[in-house]
Amino acid sequence: MITSKPLRPPNAVKVWDPLVRIFHWSLVAAFAIPWLTGDEESRLHELAGYAVIGLVLVRIVWGFIGTRYARFSDFVYRPSTVLGYAREMLAGKHRHYLGHNPLGGMMVLALLVSLLATGVTGLALQGAEQGTGPFTSLVTGTTVTMPGIIAKAVADDDEDGNGEKENGELWEELHELFANLTLLLVGLHVAGVIIGSLVHRENLVRAMLTGRKSV
Repeated sequence: MITSKPLRPPNAVKVWDPLVRIFHWSLVAAFAIPWLTGDEESRLHELAGYAVIGLVLVRIVWGFIGTRYARFSDFVYRPSTVLGYAREMLAGKHRHYLGHNPLGGMMVLALLVSLLATGVTGLALQGAEQGTGPFTSLVTGTTVTMPGIIAKAVADDDEDGNGEKENGELWEELHELFANLTLLLVGLHVAGVIIGSLVHRENLVRAMLTGRKSV
C-alpha cells in the first residue's frame, strides 16, 4: 500500500496571510533588481524603486488593518522586551512565537524604514539630476544642510566641512547610504532566519511560502 506524506507539518496553523507572503517575495525581487543592474539612471532601476516604495506603503497600511500576525500590534515590542528576548536567546532559552519574535519585529520595522528612505532619496536624486519625478520641484536648484549624524556619514566628500552640498551630490550619497544600510539589514535578517530555523527546528522560508507554521 502506497501512502503519501502530509502536505503540511503536523499541528501547522495559518500565520502569514497571502498579502504578507506576496509582499515579502515581491519586495525581495524589487530590491534585488537595482542591486543586480547597478545603474541608477536605468529605467529598470527607477521602476524597481517605485515598486519598493509602493510595496512598503501597502505593508505599512496592512500593519494597521491586516490579519492578526501581520499587524504591528502583534510584533512591535518595547525596547526592554526586545533586549530581554536577546538575552534569553544568548542564554539558550528558545521561547517560540507564532508570528515575529521581538527581534524579528524590530528587524521588520528597521527594514521598512530603511527601504522607504532608500526609495525616497532615490526619487529626490531623480528630481535633482534628471528633473523628473514627484520631488522635482522640491529639490531642484537648492542647497541642503545635513543634520549631524548624516553629515558625518557623507563627510568624506564635503570639502567645505560645513555640512552643505549641492542637492544632486547630497541625494546621491544619501541614496547610497540608505541602500547600503538596507543591504546590511537584509544580511542580518537572513542570518536571523537561519538561526531561528535551526533553534526552533522549523523551516521559516517554507512558512513564508505556505503561510503555515508548526505550533
